[in-house]
Amino acid sequence: MLTRLSEATRTTSGGKAATLSLLLGHGLAVPHGFVVPSDVRPGRSGDRHALHQAVAAALAQLGDPVVAVRSSALGEDSAEASAAGQYESVIGVHGAEAVCQAIAECRHSARTDRVSRYWARTGGRSPRDSDMAVLVQPVIEAEASGVMFTPHHSGGPIRIESAWGLGLGVVGGAIMPDAYEVAEDGTIDRRVGSKRLRIDLDHVHGGVMTSAVSADKQSSLTLDDDTVAVVAELGQQIAEVCGGPQDIEWAVVGDAVWILQARPITAALPVSPVLDPSVGIDVLRGTPGSHGTVTAAARIVSGPADFAALRRGEIVVCATTDPAWTPLFAVAAGVVTEIGGVLSHAAIVAREYGIPAVLGVDGAVTEIKDGAEIRLNGTAGTITRL
Repeated sequence: MLTRLSEATRTTSGGKAATLSLLLGHGLAVPHGFVVPSDVRPGRSGDRHALHQAVAAALAQLGDPVVAVRSSALGEDSAEASAAGQYESVIGVHGAEAVCQAIAECRHSARTDRVSRYWARTGGRSPRDSDMAVLVQPVIEAEASGVMFTPHHSGGPIRIESAWGLGLGVVGGAIMPDAYEVAEDGTIDRRVGSKRLRIDLDHVHGGVMTSAVSADKQSSLTLDDDTVAVVAELGQQIAEVCGGPQDIEWAVVGDAVWILQARPITAALPVSPVLDPSVGIDVLRGTPGSHGTVTAAARIVSGPADFAALRRGEIVVCATTDPAWTPLFAVAAGVVTEIGGVLSHAAIVAREYGIPAVLGVDGAVTEIKDGAEIRLNGTAGTITRL
């Protein structure tokens, strides 16, 4: 009923698993695991028992690890649409019973409204849960981890964002990560993020836990130059193997760099900021997240309770987002966040939707008044209060 990750193909195991299988075949450090193919449908009790037995045996072969259970939908992680953060992932799962439950959760996520709205906006076919393969791999307990974008055009820099612990805070936009640009000649430009929180496995209760980062670690870079160079070199190798620019998730443990995911980049990052001609105290600055300029009313969004207040064509201003917020991007004219990096899932979806975004704007929620008219420049990384 199961497929070894090393034998996964896109047809039955989806894009995420197929790409990792390809990278394993080229000798890259990818955690071994297995896939529940899309055509395995444990709808009857006997089939459920058979899946439980198969999962238990596969976990035993891996050494009974704590695992990550992630979607690998057939249309996911393609060159046309990433579906970044749209499907469910369950991290920190142990034992066959819990893994089978997590597999069901991943498959069920194909039926959510946010997935349907994502595919409607990007022009793709909304997959059924029958199109959903599920990937199971041991969790890499990272000292530091994050995301890397290889150059969209020849000669461009490699962009890397990182934080302490697991990379969930980086991809989810919950952490202001360290940021690195590695030029073609190997020159490294660095920016220290705040990194006030970290996410790690919770070995007592299962799943993951969030904890505070000490002041000295907040102000310290998560990667030294040698590690940055190794991560960048791996990015170049992966882009070559995959035949185009890649969005790559990675994790560092000791001297090892593990590759957790790779998918095509669907929309180019803004280049180094183009200075906005506006000057003065009415201009707030952040990180350019998605190209474009728009002038509209700002709508402060603190959580799901505020979603209904957003009117079409307004600019979402928030502390941070998570994947559950992406349906707002189909209504909003732009996005401003106080926290989060340019390589986060929310920023990726903003670029795919073609709406401007500025990230990491310190004090945006308090400095921008609800309903006030603002000009958002996602290419320059500025917000002008009008």
